[in-house]
Amino acid sequence: MLQQIGIRRRQTVLDFGCGSGTYTIAVAKIVDAQGRVYALDKDNEALDELMQKAESAGLKNIKRMETSGKLEIDLADESVDVVLLFDVFHSFYFPQAEDRRRLLGEIYRIMKPAAFISISVWPNLIKPGAEDEIKNADFRLEKEISQTLNHDAKNLEKRSILKFRKARYVRTIVTA
Repeated sequence: MLQQIGIRRRQTVLDFGCGSGTYTIAVAKIVDAQGRVYALDKDNEALDELMQKAESAGLKNIKRMETSGKLEIDLADESVDVVLLFDVFHSFYFPQAEDRRRLLGEIYRIMKPAAFISISVWPNLIKPGAEDEIKNADFRLEKEISQTLNHDAKNLEKRSILKFRKARYVRTIVTA
């Protein structure tokens, strides 16, 4: 599924709200040693567990990012190819629309012009209109994939994966 949404070798990926690394480890293997995965979470114990898994798997391309929960991402402008918001962009973690807007603004800021954001949709938590909020933050829906995901290493659940790009991104095609 991660390759299906467009994660490739040598990319820089932010796994926002990575927890103990359900997706982080798989992404780190895909981007390979030439890529980088920023694992951001406010749960230090989950990050400790993730880093132990990474060490056991011999992965050195994961950078731990602790956060206090502030809606600021400590990365440079236009520095990331992919942002994963799996199981975090919903009303449980971000009940206020203003907080979701601020988060999307930070994500937009750190994304390279051709980057994309991928969001897994947890139907019982996502607010109606969340897709509109994302579009209003200057993103456009590129693709929707229906997939069974391994949510927490124990439970498989059917989810939709939404892939958005910056609305102003225009792919140039060069012809000879």
